[in-house]
Parts: sequence; structure tokens; C-alpha cells
Amino acid sequence: MLGLAVDGRGRLAVCCGESLCVLDGTSVRSLADGLTLPNYPAFAPDGTLYFSDSGTWAQGGGRVFRLFPGGELDLFSTAGPDFPNGCAVTPDGRFLWMVESYVPRVSRFDLETGGCEEVTRLDGTVPDGVALTDDGGLLVSCYRPDRIVHIGADGAVGLVAEDPQGTILSAPTNVVFVGPERDRLVSANLGRWHLTLLDVGLRGLPLHYPERWAADA
Repeated sequence: MLGLAVDGRGRLAVCCGESLCVLDGTSVRSLADGLTLPNYPAFAPDGTLYFSDSGTWAQGGGRVFRLFPGGELDLFSTAGPDFPNGCAVTPDGRFLWMVESYVPRVSRFDLETGGCEEVTRLDGTVPDGVALTDDGGLLVSCYRPDRIVHIGADGAVGLVAEDPQGTILSAPTNVVFVGPERDRLVSANLGRWHLTLLDVGLRGLPLHYPERWAADA
């Protein structure tokens, strides 16, 4: 099981094996099958669910799908083929931010036109997860090396957390802001199987929690 997203009723959209599933209490149901490596889902305000299908490492073939509220599955884009991974939809529902782990690249998709623009590259890293910040920027957690960076609204890249020893941060995969003010950051660490709570001096943007989506179709 890889990425997940929570809806307004507490159900989970889960990337699991070759499928995208919904977990509702103790019930699990597949919504899309026959995928290669579904990796990370993100809701848009209207209940459309975007998710990365990473493909095979170093072989290209990564895709971005969208699952409409009515249950229709659509191939949204092949513009990010190099292991697309963590993603997030902006508050206005206009853009989808996504990292590709193999290149490594941070891109922004226009959800109205389908266009894709490269924002920056994070050379020497393996970017994995993302979280939008209220200053118009983006946090990116890097599986390698053990660090989290902030990409500002102007495109400038700054380091916000790093652990050269790989003990507190250890192959950080996904990140999320928590708390009433969304001013604390939690990182999942694949390298040592724990969660890390950080104060990085930034606030996160609210996620989208639709009440209705393909799970109701």
C-alpha cells in the first residue's frame, strides 16, 4: 500500500498493488484495476481524484490518471513519465503539482488545459512527497538524501530539514501539515519505519475533502 487521500466522510482512497481502492471502515473496494504502480492520490475540490501511476523505475512509462466523481477513469497525462509520485491540487482547483522521482523534476499541470510546465529540478535527490504551503510554495520530501526542501513562489529552492545521519529523517517519503493552524509537519520515514514531527516555520494549505466522489458511484 502506498499513497492515500481522505474524503469528507472519513473514507480513504488508497493506492494498493495494481489498483486504486476505497477503504470505508473495514470494507475495501477496488475503483480502478490493471494499473502498473499506482502511487499517490490527491482530490480536487469537485471530487475528481488525480493519481500518479509511477510505472517502472528508470524505464519511463509513468502516467497521471483522473477518476471523475461519476466513476469514469481517464488517462489525464503522460507528460511526466519518469516515475511520477507525490502530488497535490491547489486550493482553486486549477493546478496539480507533481514530482517525478527518477529525473528528478517538479512540475505543474494545468487542470483546465492539460498543459504541463517544469518548475524546477532537484539534482542529486529522489523527490517523493509534496505538501502545499500558504506562502504559495511547495514542500518536497526527498527519499534520497534525507532532506525536505521548500520551493518558493518565485521558484527558489531552500533547505528546511536535513539529517545526514539518517536517524530522525530517514528516507522521508510523504509529508503533511497537521494541527489546528497547520503549522506542524509530519514526515513518514521509510528508512526507519517511524513518523517525525517537525517545526519548519511554515504553514500548510488545507487539503480537499469532498463528500462525494467515485466511491459513491
